[in-house]
Formats: sequence, structure tokens, C-alpha cells
Amino acid sequence: MYEKENKTDWTVFLISGGFVILFIVLSFINSTMVGDTIVKLFNWSAKYFGAYWQVLLLGNFVIGIYFVFSKYGRVRLGNQSAPKYNYFKWISMILCTLLASGGVFWAAAEPMYHYMTTPPLFGEGSGDIPAAFAQAFMDWGFVAWAILGTLSTIVMMYVHYVKGQPLKPRAILYPIFGEKVYHKSILGSLADIISIIAVAAGTLGPIGFLGLQVSYGLHDLFGIPNVLTTSIIIVLVLSMIAAISAATGVDRGILLLSRINIGLTILLAAVVLIIGPTMFIIDAFVSGEGFYLQNFFTMSLYRGDEAWLGAWTVFFWGWFLGYGPMMAIFISRISTGRTVRELVLAVSIVAPIVSNFWFSVVGGTGVFFESENPGSISTALNEAGMPAAVMAIMDQLPIGLIMAIGFLIVTIVFVATTVDTMSYTTAVSITGTDHPYRWLRVFWAILFGLFSMVLLVIGEGSITAIQNMIVITAVPVSLLLLPPLWLAPKIVKEMAIMQNIAWEREGKKPLLVKEDD
Repeated sequence: MYEKENKTDWTVFLISGGFVILFIVLSFINSTMVGDTIVKLFNWSAKYFGAYWQVLLLGNFVIGIYFVFSKYGRVRLGNQSAPKYNYFKWISMILCTLLASGGVFWAAAEPMYHYMTTPPLFGEGSGDIPAAFAQAFMDWGFVAWAILGTLSTIVMMYVHYVKGQPLKPRAILYPIFGEKVYHKSILGSLADIISIIAVAAGTLGPIGFLGLQVSYGLHDLFGIPNVLTTSIIIVLVLSMIAAISAATGVDRGILLLSRINIGLTILLAAVVLIIGPTMFIIDAFVSGEGFYLQNFFTMSLYRGDEAWLGAWTVFFWGWFLGYGPMMAIFISRISTGRTVRELVLAVSIVAPIVSNFWFSVVGGTGVFFESENPGSISTALNEAGMPAAVMAIMDQLPIGLIMAIGFLIVTIVFVATTVDTMSYTTAVSITGTDHPYRWLRVFWAILFGLFSMVLLVIGEGSITAIQNMIVITAVPVSLLLLPPLWLAPKIVKEMAIMQNIAWEREGKKPLLVKEDD
């Protein structure tokens, strides 16, 4: 197996790391100029790529579901007869990476915002509970999750475990260009570089969003000043925790944090269900899911209000696109021995349903108290922004202080889980091995924290600059994630023939490019 060699690609490392460092330096020199440039690029990206992203994600999901119901779902991935991790450990690591990015921050805020102002697709006004939850489910649902680790993961696992090539973002291009994409290839290096920069921007999200939330929570609970300096200190501390975890690798730090995360999340959800508005939460989940499925295609392809889409659906889906190649690397690493059907169902169906239920528990509790006592949640949300949502919701519960502290702990663990996972996968993409150098993993964890700190300074403590940067870096990555829509079907057909699940037609040409002689 190729992973025996641990060779750093210094070109990719220096350009991608240099870009992030240059961005940090320029921001300190002239933050206004950098901030204005980000806003202009964001507007351009959302306007010209929003529709493409919506079609891309929908197509990716539909093809994956086809695999589930076809014979190709039985194809086993990773050249391994049985999975390395049991189902709970496996799904925990998958769930924690994206759910951690917004599991507390957006679960509390997004349903409330859509409840307060009905999404434009469903008319004007407020108070439409099914529409509010359906929109949140769409943004974090089946289509969004599918882009993170289905078709692109199939391509990467084939290239790495069957063809023996390094596990890097450029692996997506291997079926088109063959081994040339790995040998001093400008296109291959470019694929790795844009993926690393995009995941650096994407990781700004959990660090920045949840750092702001912890800062507000400490202020609300213990009176610590909720100022920019506090947020920056918290971001640095969170980055150090993530760096320590990343240094221990997948089988120790990342797996341990993922299991702790899921355990704490289940505990908090169970307590909220017991002491909170139980039936309202269940009704919100069921009605929102039904509304979402009933309007699935209409919501997926809605283009009526570009400004609104840029703030919500296009932003979220751009975020997930930016994560795409690195999540595919991570899921490839932990999914050996799984079938195509298991992979698609876990990433495209199970993970979104769990996410949606979590949104119903946290956001549903907020919507219930707001509907019973107008202003109980919305006042804090309007005055202090999204970071205030969780604390305002917890204040309404019988043991609000204990629950608020519990959510703060979960928030901290969530951040560490996402950052250490992305640091690991970034290091993997630079070295091409499943076991990259420890110093490289730690370097990226710290750099992600510094990147987030700078964006908080530019945005003066707001989330807007973070959101804008995420969308901008997703543009080139979205082009890289297009080929798997036709490459993955070819690959599963070829692997089905290799595994005697299907048979090759006589005289039929090879489906994929062969390795160069």
C-alpha cells in the first residue's frame, strides 16, 4: 500500500500555508481593504455559482440514492472484507465533523429566524412552523450531507485502495488523467491547494461561530465581558485543544472526541426532551420533515430571492462544498470494508435525519417558548445575534443553568472534533499517507485558529466575514467535485465486475483510464 511512504509535498504545503499566512498578514496591515474585497468576491460567487451549486448537490444526491437501490450498492470499498470500526464508532466520526460545525450554533438560531420571518418561497409573514423547520432541514439535510462523502469518497477509495495512489484531493482527477496527475502536475497541485484553502476557510466556521457562542455563554453565565478580546482568547484555547487531539491521530484523539461528542449530545437531547416541550419537538420534527419531503425539489432548486439564498442555502451549501474533498479523504480513511449502500445511507440519510432531529430538539424548544411568550427568545436574538440563541433557550428550561453549562461543554468538544479532523485530513492531503507527520497536523490546527481570529477582527466580532470567506473559497472546489457525478457510476460498475456482482459485456472497453506505462 502506498501509505508506507510519508513524503511531504512542499509545493502544496508552501503555497496553501503561505496563502493563509499572507491573508493573516494583509488583514493586520489593512483589514478594511481585505474586508471590502471579501464582500465583493462573496457577492460575485453567490450570484454566479449559487444555481450551479444547487444543481450539483441535487445531482450528487440522486445518483447516490440510485446506488442504494441497485445491485451496485453491494460493492465493497477499500479492499477489506469487513469494516474496521463498528457502526456506532463509524457514524459518530462522520456525524461529528459536520454536525459539530453548527450543531449548537445554527440548531438554535436558524429555525428561530425562519419562524420569525417565513422563507420567501413560502410567502411573507411569520409563525409558519412547518416551513421554518423544513427550511432548516433543507439547508442541513439530505442534499447537503451527500456532497460531503458519497460520490467523491467512492472515487477516492477506488484510486487509493484499488489503484494504490496517494489519498489526496487530486485523486478525484485520476480516472480522467491517470498517473500524470500525481507526477509534478500543475493541475494536481492546484486541486490539492484549493481544497486545503477551502477547508481552512470552512474550519473558520466552527471555530469562529462557536467561539462567539462560548464567549456569549461565559458572559451570560459568569459575567465575563463579551468583547472581541474574549472571543479571540477562546478561539486560541480551542485551537490548542484541537491541536493536542490532532497530534494523537484518528484512532485515539479523533475517535475519542467523537464518541464523547455523541454521548454528550444524546444526553443533552434526552434531557431537553424530558424537561422541555416534548410533544412540540416531536411534532416540529415530523411536520418539518414531511413539509421538506413534500417540497423537496422545489426547495432544492429555488432561485427566487438571491440575497436571501446567499445568506442561507447558498452559504451553507458553499460551506459543505468547501469541506467536500477533505471530508471525502477522512471518510475514505474510516470506511474501509463498507459497501457503497452503507456509505450512501450513512452519509446521505442517517446523518441528515440525526442532524434534523437535533435541530428540532434545540430549535424546537426555542420556537415553542417564543410562540408561548413572544420576545422570550427573539429579543436576545435581535439584540445580541445568533450566539445568544442557545442561552436564551436554556434560560426558559427548569434547570437552565446546568443545561447552559452542558451546552457550553458540548460546544467546546464540537470545535475540537472538527478542527482536529480537518487538520488531520489536510496533513493527509499534503503527505498522501493515512499517517501524516504529527507536526504537520498540529501546524494546521494552530493555523486554522489564527485564520479564524483574523476573520473575527475583520468582522469586528460578527459572523458575516466568516460566512463570506467560506463561500468564496468554495467556488474552485465546486468545479473539482463535478467529475464524480459521472466517474463514480463508472467506478462502481468496474468494481462490481471485479467483485463478481456484475459481468462485463463481451467486447466492452475498460470503463476507466488505466495507469500510465
